[in-house]
Order: sequence, then C-alpha cells, then structure tokens
Amino acid sequence: MEPVKIPIEDTLDLHTFRPSELPDLLMDYLSECMNAGIYSVRIIHGKGHGILKKRVQGLLKKNPLVETFTDAPPEAGGWGATLVELKRKQVNNF
Repeated sequence: MEPVKIPIEDTLDLHTFRPSELPDLLMDYLSECMNAGIYSVRIIHGKGHGILKKRVQGLLKKNPLVETFTDAPPEAGGWGATLVELKRKQVNNF
C-alpha cells in the first residue's frame, strides 16, 4: 500500500485514519511539525463517545515531544479537538 502524504500544517484531522494508525501517525506528524517550526498543533478527533479523544490524549501523555495539551476552546472545536504544545528545540551555543 502506498504511504499517505499529509501536508504539514498546524491542524491534523483524524477522521480519515484508523485507530490502529494513531501511534505512528501522531509520532511522525508531531516530529514533522517540529522540523517545520510548528509548535502549536490542533488535533481534531471529533466528539462522539470520547473514545478516540481518550486514545489520542493517552498517546500524547507518553509522547516525549509534547510539552502540554488541553481541550480546544469552543471556537476551535471544543471537546472535539485537542490543542498540543510541542517542546521547543534546545540550541546549545558553545
């Protein structure tokens, strides 16, 4: 199967992905965001029964690239989206 190419932007909509794809997808996407200088990301998981939201937030808790995450405000999707702040790259000036 051909890999799916996702444009690197500050929003990732998970509606087209299978739950089994989430761990690798989130790690790869957040890593590419950091490489592109994007440190604030909105992940759209939808409202539903909250199962996908819990899965996403569980993965974010374990992700070493993530500084913080929180539910989005109503104008950005409310509890159907999660806002993620990524860790800033440290630059050593020796």
